[in-house]
Amino acid sequence: MPNGTVMASENEISGDIVDAAIKLHQRLGPGLLESAYEMILASELARRGHKVERQVPVSFDYEGMRFVDAFRIDMIVDDQVVVELKATEQKNPVFPRQLKTYLALMNKHLGLLLNFGQVKMVDGIERIINGYGQQASDS
Repeated sequence: MPNGTVMASENEISGDIVDAAIKLHQRLGPGLLESAYEMILASELARRGHKVERQVPVSFDYEGMRFVDAFRIDMIVDDQVVVELKATEQKNPVFPRQLKTYLALMNKHLGLLLNFGQVKMVDGIERIINGYGQQASDS
């Protein structure tokens, strides 16, 4: 867990995010709006000592053009792990591809897709790796 002087690893951060998401889902279940899960999860992670930014605007360049605030990511934790939240019953194959594109455009390595609409939270968690640089374990 971060303590202000030592940066936590991606695996430690993602472990805390997954733990907090499972705890939240066990207490409240599926059925809330995505924004409610985002607010509660961000508060829980901040309580655990993480730096959490919500609805972060992302700009990027494409073929010499700059696109300012082209999209927003739901959450970034400790400036390292990008979190995309959903609250849908159905899994959509575009969700992980979307997160992988976000990671590439942001030059980030690890993302978590958390779908709180699933009956069991464990079924709504996907770890997405951007292939640049050092690889994190896929476990």
